[in-house]
Amino acid sequence: MAAGLNMIQQALSIFDSNLQLSVSNQRYQEMFGLPEHLVQPGVAFEDTIRYLVSRGEYGPVDDQEEAVRIRVDAARAFVPHYMERLRANGRWISVEGAPLPQGGWVTVYTDITEVKLQEGLLRARSEELSDELLAHAERLAATNRALAASNAALEQAKRELTEMEARTRLTTEMMPAHIAHMDREMRYTFSNRRLSSIFPGLPRNVVGHPAQAVLGSVYEKILPLLERALGGENAVHEFTHDESGRRIRLALTPDRVGCGPINGIYVMSMDVTAETQARAALAQTRKRELAAQLSSGMVHDFGNLLTIILGLQGQLMRRNTLPAEMAQVVQSTIAAARRGGVLLEQLAAISGHRELQPKPTDLRALLHDLTLMARPALPDNMRLDVQVTPDLPHVLLDQGVLQDSLLNLILNARDAMAGRAGQITLTVSTVADTWLELTLTDTGTGFSEDALDKALDPFFTTKGAEGTGLGLAMVYDQITLSGGTIRLANRPQGGAQVTLRLPFRPVRSARAMPESGLVLLVEDTQSIRETVRAMLCDMGHTVIEATTADEALALADLPELDMMLSDINLPGTLSGLDLARALRGRGRIRLYLMTALPPQDKLHRAAAAEFPVLTKPFGPQDLRFTLEGVA
Repeated sequence: MAAGLNMIQQALSIFDSNLQLSVSNQRYQEMFGLPEHLVQPGVAFEDTIRYLVSRGEYGPVDDQEEAVRIRVDAARAFVPHYMERLRANGRWISVEGAPLPQGGWVTVYTDITEVKLQEGLLRARSEELSDELLAHAERLAATNRALAASNAALEQAKRELTEMEARTRLTTEMMPAHIAHMDREMRYTFSNRRLSSIFPGLPRNVVGHPAQAVLGSVYEKILPLLERALGGENAVHEFTHDESGRRIRLALTPDRVGCGPINGIYVMSMDVTAETQARAALAQTRKRELAAQLSSGMVHDFGNLLTIILGLQGQLMRRNTLPAEMAQVVQSTIAAARRGGVLLEQLAAISGHRELQPKPTDLRALLHDLTLMARPALPDNMRLDVQVTPDLPHVLLDQGVLQDSLLNLILNARDAMAGRAGQITLTVSTVADTWLELTLTDTGTGFSEDALDKALDPFFTTKGAEGTGLGLAMVYDQITLSGGTIRLANRPQGGAQVTLRLPFRPVRSARAMPESGLVLLVEDTQSIRETVRAMLCDMGHTVIEATTADEALALADLPELDMMLSDINLPGTLSGLDLARALRGRGRIRLYLMTALPPQDKLHRAAAAEFPVLTKPFGPQDLRFTLEGVA
C-alpha cells in the first residue's frame, strides 16, 4: 500500500482520532519539505502544524502559538472541506479533507499552480474576453473543483451509510426478536425478517404494509398500546398469542428526536415463553421447598402408620370367614393405603427432582385397586370396564406414575361424556414383547382437531375456567420420563382413544429362598414390629425380635439365623445401617433394611447403595418381593 501511495502525484496524509499521523506518502514530505521525524507514524498533528507555521507556510503571523491552537482546534472539530490557497513559496495547492468512519480524517493536497498560471495567461493575453467573463471562468473552474471534491465526499458518505445500514440489518436479523418501525399511519417502514418466527403464520416481509393487515387478531390486542406510543408513552406489555399459545413481550418506543414531533413507533417483540415458564417453575420450586420443610417431619411417622394399616388389612384379607361386603371394604382400604404410600413418596420428594421408582408389580392387582378408587367418582350411568390380556406376568414399573396417569385419563373421559350414559374401557396387552400397551377409550364426542394437535401442551384446556390445562401434559411428562409414548386419536365409531406404551419389563428372576427360616426383626416401634412379624410368619418364617442394634448384635450369633430385617432409624448410638455393616460377612445371613425416610435422604441413599431397602409403607407382597430379590 505504501508503494502504491508513493506513485500518485498528490500528497496524502491520514491522521487518526487522537490527532496522530497514521499514513503519509513520499509526495506529502516533498511538497511541504518536512523533516524525517515529522513523517513517522504517531507524530502529533500539532508538531507538524507548528513546524509549518514556523516556516511561513501560512504567511506571516503575529502569534505562532495562537495560529497553531486555531488549526488544532479546527482539526478536533473536523468537517469535510475543500479549499485552495497560495503557499509562501508562490505555488497554489488545493486541500480536500474527508472524515473516516473509525475517527480521524484523510487529506489530499494537489498542486494546481499550472492551472492558476493558465488562468493568468488567459487573462493577460486575451483581448477579446472581458474582465468580467474571465472572472466568471475562473470562479467556474474553482467551483467545478470544489464540486468535484463535494461529490467525492458525498460518494464516501453514501458508501459509509450503505455499510452502516448493512451492518444494522445484519445485526437485527441475528437477534431473536422482531424489530420494526411504523410511521404515524401504523405502516411498516422497516422490519427484520423475524415476525413469522415470533408469531407463527404471519408473513416475513412486511415493509410497506399496514400493521392491521399484517398482524390480524394480534393488532386488536395491541392497538391501545400502539395509540399510547403515538401519544409519546413508552410501553412494555406481555400477552399470550392465542394461535400458538406463546407468551410474547412487546416493547414500544415513540420515534421522537428531542422535543420534536413523534414520527412513528419503534417495535420489538420477543418470545418469552421459556422465561415465563422458568419464572413459574422458580415460584413453584419455592413453594415446594416450603412445603417440604413443613412436611418432612410427618413423613416418617405417617409411613409407619400406613405400614401398620396395610399389615392389619392384609391379615383381615387372609381370613376366609369375612362376608363378601366386608372383604370388598378391606380391599378398598388396602388400595387407599397403597395409594397413600405413593402420595407419601411424592410428598417426601416434593422438593427434589422426580425420579422413577420401578417395582415388581402385579398389574391385575394394581388395576383392581385403580377400579376401586375410580368407580365412586363416576356417575351411575357410566361403566368402567378393565380388560387384561391372559397370563400377563408381574412387570417392573413405577406404580405411582401409572396409577396417576390412568386415573387422570379416566376422569378426563368422564368429563368428556358430560354425565351422559356411556362406557370407559381400559385394555391392557403386550406388543411384540417390547411394549406394555394400555388403551383407554370412551363413548363421548372425541377430540376436536385443535385438541388432537395441542392437548398435550401445558395449559391447553377445553374446559374453560374449570380446567387447568395440566392433566394430559402431566400424563405426557410422566409417561415419557418412564421411557414410554402417548398417542391421541378418535375412534371410527365415535369417542376418544388414548394409547399409552411403556417398556415391557417382566419380572423373570427371583432368588430361591427356603420355605421357612429364622429372621431377626429389629424395630423399635411395637405396633410396626407386630405387623411386620405377622407378615413374616404368614410367609412361613420364624421371627425373633430386637428393639436396638445392641440387642440385635447379641442375637446375631444364633446358628439358625438366616436373615435380618432392620429399620434404619434405631434408638442408641448405632443405626440400622451400622448394624447391617457390622453383620456383613457373618455366615450366610442375608441383610435387609426398611425405612420411612424419603429416597432423597442421605441416610436412605447410603443404605440403598449397600443393601436392599424396603420403603415404608409396604404390604406383604412388597415384603415378599424384597426378600426374594425379585428383579
